[in-house]
Amino acid sequence: MSIIHKNHPLYSLQGQNITDPKVTEVWEPEPEVVTPGNSNALPPSDAIVLFNGTNATQWKHEDGSAVEWKISNGELTVEPGKGQIETIEKFGDCQLHIEWRSPIEPNRKGQDKGNSGIFFQGKYEVQVLNSYQNRTYSNGQAGSIYKQHPPLVNAMKPAGEWNVYDIIFHAPKFDHKGEITQHGSLTVLHNGILVQDHSPILGSTEYIGLPKNDAHGDGPIFLQDHSNKVSYRNIWLRKL
Repeated sequence: MSIIHKNHPLYSLQGQNITDPKVTEVWEPEPEVVTPGNSNALPPSDAIVLFNGTNATQWKHEDGSAVEWKISNGELTVEPGKGQIETIEKFGDCQLHIEWRSPIEPNRKGQDKGNSGIFFQGKYEVQVLNSYQNRTYSNGQAGSIYKQHPPLVNAMKPAGEWNVYDIIFHAPKFDHKGEITQHGSLTVLHNGILVQDHSPILGSTEYIGLPKNDAHGDGPIFLQDHSNKVSYRNIWLRKL
């Protein structure tokens, strides 16, 4: 069963052996720029606090080791080369609140500027990128479901300012044979602005090639090390 609609840019690529990551980049149309307002969200009473500014005990590196990212001033910052981190607990359907800030990198551009990512169940990425006056392919900018759906608008704040994601994730469902029976979805508010509206997850968010739909259960939240010193704070999650 395919969820790639015939009007989607990836539809015509089905069945092809793709070896070039540029093939799945979508550049047009470019999302309209919208200036966000101000927002601040504290964890609700039923939330699981994943990072409160003091320690990263809810997280680990992929090999199980303690987190080596920097914690300072209530922020958790990527240490390039140390690798991604993931939650110790695994999750299914959930609501995630996460705040992030791109570093000031005047000599970088495109995908090399403030790049990180938030992966649900270790497979489905909501892109983190400095997309403020920084053109890249639309389905790879901040607020995109990476290489699948561009954001409805560009709600990015300038580098050095905090961005807020509020994300509703519904996981895909599989039967006992490993066949997908219901595709997942992502709804994303970027700085209080809707940028993904119950967007269908086509499968894993691949850098090269088309999405894959291998059967799986609950999985961790990943934060990506993409060699940029992106900072995170105030991370909490509600199970749905």
